[in-house]
Amino acid sequence: MADRSKSKIRFSRLYSFSCLRSPFRDKHSQIGQKGFSRVVYCNEPDNPDQLQLMYRSNYVSTTKYNAFNFIPKSLFEQFRRVANLYFLVVACVSFSPLAPYTATSILFPLIVVIGATMAKEAVEDWRRRKQDIEANNRKVEVYERNHNFQETRWKKLRVGDLVKVYKNEYFPADLLLLSSSYEDGICYVETMNLDGETNLKLKHALDVTASLHDDNSFQQFKAVIKCEDPNEDLYTFVGTLLYDGQQHPLSVQQMLLRDSKLRNTDYIYGVVVFTGHDTKVMQNATDPPSKRSKIEKKMDKIIYILFSTLILISFIGSFFFGIQTKNDIVGGKLKRWYLQPDKTTVFYDPKRAVLAAFFHFLTGLMLYGSLIPISLYVSIEVVKVLQCIFINQDQDMYYEDTDKPARARTSNLNEELGQVDTILSDKTGTLTCNSMEFVKCTIAGIAYGRGMTEVERALAKRKGKAVPDSGNISSYVQGSSNGHTGSRKSVRGFNFKDERIMNGHWVDEPHADVIQKFFRVLALCHTAIPDVNQESGEISYEAESPDEAAFVIAARELGFEFFERTQTSISLHEFDHQSGRKIDRSYKLLHILEFSSARKRMSVIVKNVENQLLLLCKGADSVMFERLSRNGQDFEATTRDHIKEYAEAGLRTLVIAYRELNEEEIRLWEEEFLKAQTSLNVDRDAMVDAAADKIERNLILLGATAVEDKLQKGVPECIDKLAEAGIKMWVITGDKMETAINIGYACSLLRDDMKQIVVTLDSPEINELEKQGDKEAIAKALSVSISKQISEGNSQLRLSKGSSISFGLIIDGKSLSFALNKNLEDSFLDLAINCSSVICCRSTPKQKALVTRLVKKGIGKTTLAIGDGANDVGMLQEADIGVGISGVEGMQAVMSSDFSIAQFRFLERLLLVHGHWCYRRISMMDVSARLCLKYPVLYKEGVQNVFFSWPRILGWMFNGVISSMIIFFFTTNAVANQAFRRDGHVVDYEVLGVMMYTCVVWTVNCQMAISINYFTWIQHFFIWGSIAFWYAFLVMYGAVSPIISTTAYQVLVEACAPSPFYWLVTLLVVMSSLLPYLSYRTLQIQFQPMIHDIIQRLRSEGSETEIPGELSLGSKDKLALVEDKLRDRESLLQ
Repeated sequence: MADRSKSKIRFSRLYSFSCLRSPFRDKHSQIGQKGFSRVVYCNEPDNPDQLQLMYRSNYVSTTKYNAFNFIPKSLFEQFRRVANLYFLVVACVSFSPLAPYTATSILFPLIVVIGATMAKEAVEDWRRRKQDIEANNRKVEVYERNHNFQETRWKKLRVGDLVKVYKNEYFPADLLLLSSSYEDGICYVETMNLDGETNLKLKHALDVTASLHDDNSFQQFKAVIKCEDPNEDLYTFVGTLLYDGQQHPLSVQQMLLRDSKLRNTDYIYGVVVFTGHDTKVMQNATDPPSKRSKIEKKMDKIIYILFSTLILISFIGSFFFGIQTKNDIVGGKLKRWYLQPDKTTVFYDPKRAVLAAFFHFLTGLMLYGSLIPISLYVSIEVVKVLQCIFINQDQDMYYEDTDKPARARTSNLNEELGQVDTILSDKTGTLTCNSMEFVKCTIAGIAYGRGMTEVERALAKRKGKAVPDSGNISSYVQGSSNGHTGSRKSVRGFNFKDERIMNGHWVDEPHADVIQKFFRVLALCHTAIPDVNQESGEISYEAESPDEAAFVIAARELGFEFFERTQTSISLHEFDHQSGRKIDRSYKLLHILEFSSARKRMSVIVKNVENQLLLLCKGADSVMFERLSRNGQDFEATTRDHIKEYAEAGLRTLVIAYRELNEEEIRLWEEEFLKAQTSLNVDRDAMVDAAADKIERNLILLGATAVEDKLQKGVPECIDKLAEAGIKMWVITGDKMETAINIGYACSLLRDDMKQIVVTLDSPEINELEKQGDKEAIAKALSVSISKQISEGNSQLRLSKGSSISFGLIIDGKSLSFALNKNLEDSFLDLAINCSSVICCRSTPKQKALVTRLVKKGIGKTTLAIGDGANDVGMLQEADIGVGISGVEGMQAVMSSDFSIAQFRFLERLLLVHGHWCYRRISMMDVSARLCLKYPVLYKEGVQNVFFSWPRILGWMFNGVISSMIIFFFTTNAVANQAFRRDGHVVDYEVLGVMMYTCVVWTVNCQMAISINYFTWIQHFFIWGSIAFWYAFLVMYGAVSPIISTTAYQVLVEACAPSPFYWLVTLLVVMSSLLPYLSYRTLQIQFQPMIHDIIQRLRSEGSETEIPGELSLGSKDKLALVEDKLRDRESLLQ
């Protein structure tokens, strides 16, 4: 029944505005010129002219490697590490006689390290490859030469193919819509994967092709499309269709883009225009990047320093070696005759001292090569793998509802998680749940709805108020279709609870007549289509937007059930308060004045069974209150107050109103409206808008709705914690500006006390200019307008400098395309980074990536992008860290991410705990997870890179030099001229080596123990286990035959261990070598403590159990002092 009713509906006769028409524009005159040269022969993919154009196939690849470039490209990635390159050179030289060791000792660890990393890269890329295979092998029906539609794989599609796509299927390429299951050729499209929007887009075929309704009608179909070349613009399309000898203009309204989905329509017919990497979604894609962490890049610079030191040491040694070698023969006399310098090889030949010195230099580079720590790279890789395991196994980041744990998809960027300065986030599906819920309303000045939104809960917590358990808000909903049933299971889109109007109790309210009219407006003023389940009889709704569906569901749950739509009528099951039962009422549908971003309202004109003509309207308060009649403002002041309260709670509001019309009024208006609709003037849209504006006047206020674009659980609290950690947040979304601003308030990015700087090209002056059609003049004027708006914004910031005023920047996609130009991007970035919050609206996937690139390069700090859809892939790949949310939009974002989580709130733990740990464990040890979450300020140490800064690195190098000198000189001086054995023999070099290396092992491990702020059994095991292993190694290796163990044979058991002198020297030397670092840490903790030092002291004193706001005055002062120093450091770095 639903399918038959849909096919009869001709919305093109009811819709009023230009979404259904494609008038010729100035750009259509450019068809055939540069940039507009594409020609498509419809239903003739084998046309010789078509084949000569050699368009791309429909095969797509999003992988980083392929079978041909994996080895060279992956090897290039590995040898970007300076240490790997150094050891490759050393390995090559080790095959020569110069090497003081075998080549295997260098080659084996190098091959293991590089091989393991390449294998990891291959596994990660194979996951992307599997995603590509799945997409390329999806099935679609194609019109074949036998005049039947047959299934084929997506990758086999060609430009010009005629395809048939069914409901809830994705479009396999960019298609020109020819016709649909609706008589007038409309269809509904979900573009979530392209722009993140959940509301459905209405597409409309040309009238000349809309009549092609069945497979047989395409036997003689031939046409030619001439259009623009492939580009990334999702919102425009310019082309013409030559059909039956006539030329018809094409616009974006006829285009169905790859990766968008057919909804609310049984099927469509379309012609393939763009394939594969020519499609707009792939034009917006970016190549998978090679990401390296900032610490890894800095390690390369450290290697440069160590390599320079190595060269210096080798040069000094070889210089003096050359001098000494040359002096071995002086005046024919052999100075060091016992070395037989007259019979030696070139390596020691006094006659070729310079060459011998050069060879000695090369030998020195290899001999002292332990200064370049390849073992450090191996250790770091092992640590990173373990860190990934900790992330993957974290039960606190497991989402039970979808059985999705957190996943570290690469180990290269673990430590970057602890240094994030800016987060760039998608909105739909990332911050929100991708669903709208009707939660509150105000009718006749009375507020209804006792629920509590996530934003209200967050505000209450911050104010210290008692917050009820969220389970009692949405776990059940009372009410049903007839308004009499008791409590039942929750209904998607309806989270409303108020016993005053549920269960039919609204009839007892003081303004029952107003309540009845209010819900009738919700049940009638929409374009939704009912879909009846033939088995259960339940009705679901296919609506253009989640808001609209929520309104219809709310009306149904409160007794006004919309159950049938025809071309000219809408029917309801209404609860009749007089008889106490359901009755059917039918309303004649006369006109639909649809919603648009400019109008900000929607109206329908209907006639009821009493022959009353009614205009039912819903819209934004900014345009509705000014349209109220004098006698229709009874509840205006109270309604405004309620709307303000709802907005503060993060809810999206619409004002509900109506008016009665008379026959003469509607007749005169229809004449004017029809004249405007049929006008061929370029001002047609404005004329239609003006006509609609005339009838949408003198309205009577009924009330307002409040729906929640439901935030994911814990989003406001998560954002607040991240802000406390000093992390800035941008929202980059494809949604409309109004929607994005509402969510900005909902998740605390925008506040009532914040000044908004809005950069937009949506103004009457700009719209008037665009109608003139001069492309160059328009572009110049738009650029000047954006430049002026950005300059004014920067002026506001300068004037408010030193005050407590904060600013929020909102910019739309059209303005963003100009702001990202080379001449404006710097001033735009200055404006953006000085605002507390930034929201970019109507952004294309490519703009998301470009904004991310601008922020990453502009601020020079770590950026993190987070999203859940295919439209976020470019942004995730461009950021230093990409986090994909495994939500409802598929796995494209997850497959392109570096880390994946199931809910946005898990980002708090991923950064503040695991990020902090990963950064600190690469550079220094850490505190507990509980303290990391309790004190987000700890995270600022990572943002400022306190523990891996050059002063800290050079300080550790200096500490290493001092410790080495103490160990060397103290040990050698301690054993000098001392009898070591009972027979009077002094220490030989075997014992001296063991004694000295024992001191090294103890010193290194003890310094690590001093550095650790939080001990677990793992630290104890590896620190003290390393020391124990050293002694065990000496015992085991010393027990091996002296042919193998050589000088280590029984050196500990027989020589060192029995000697008290050995143990005494070890104790004194280790204590002496630890003393400088211990003294430094003691003075630092006492006079210039870091944040973690203060918190660690509180923990040890037992006062840490207090909440942060209740710390002792001294502790709070110290924390404030350290935070001020971090801010000063940040300002210096900028």
